[in-house]
Amino acid sequence: MNNLIPELSFKDIEAGDVNAVNALNAALHDHGFFSIVEHGLSTSVLDSCYDSSKKFFELDVNIKKKYHNPKLKGARGYTPIGIETAVGEKIADQKEFWHHGPVTDDSFDASIPENIYIEELPEFNTSFDNLFIELNSIGLRVLKVIAKSLDLPIDYFVKWAEKGNSLLRPIHYPPVHDLSNIHRARAHEDINLITLLVGAEEGGLEVLNKNNEWIKVKPSSNAIVCNIGDMMQLVTEKKLKSTTHRVVQYSDQECKSRYSIPFFLHPSPSTNLKSIFNDNDKGVLADDFLNERLKAIKLY
Repeated sequence: MNNLIPELSFKDIEAGDVNAVNALNAALHDHGFFSIVEHGLSTSVLDSCYDSSKKFFELDVNIKKKYHNPKLKGARGYTPIGIETAVGEKIADQKEFWHHGPVTDDSFDASIPENIYIEELPEFNTSFDNLFIELNSIGLRVLKVIAKSLDLPIDYFVKWAEKGNSLLRPIHYPPVHDLSNIHRARAHEDINLITLLVGAEEGGLEVLNKNNEWIKVKPSSNAIVCNIGDMMQLVTEKKLKSTTHRVVQYSDQECKSRYSIPFFLHPSPSTNLKSIFNDNDKGVLADDFLNERLKAIKLY
């Protein structure tokens, strides 16, 4: 059992480098986490999003709450601290976040909501639209690599996700002064197909391995951390593992705000999530699967 989260050149993976591909496949089957460099993400786009994100979370709480609409089930806009709660937990996570999706047109499922415009930060939406486009493109490339590792047609999952209900989630974890609760985000698994995370180099992200040991994720500053979600675990009948992970405040860490921006790659709501191995599997609609999980984490 490898207790390291491998950091791999995505350029090498796509080129079919044997060592890189073997390391990727091992990570997919061991703990479902890996990180990639040489992925092509624009640093200027990412920097502008972090700047916009920090400006938003620094706004007065009453301004931020203008953009919280419980009727949207957390799908768009602002979610304050103390709402999202990991499955099986009674204590809410110590985080606030924003949800930003694709710029939709008639080719998208009509149930995918439009983004919310922040009046106080006119540059916010433009920055996150640009980041969404770039991470969505990288995410589809990762799906091709995963399909290849499963001996599927290379565009198998791309068809599900290219017009998907995907989300960017800029997150602010406020400083943790009381170390009796070090959990900024309690142990959980992601709902979606795959997650791409930028900003993990700040520290605190941990992955649970098969021996129930927590592995610290320590990517370099330009790496994107990738992990498998529950939807991918479902359709691969757990051949690919949706791994438990958490975010904690270490006692030797400086007590300060932590920011990150995960990108959750989702299929379109009408996608039937069925086993890639069993033709007789009836599957479940992606929208139904998502809504059940959103209830479980108390987003509505």
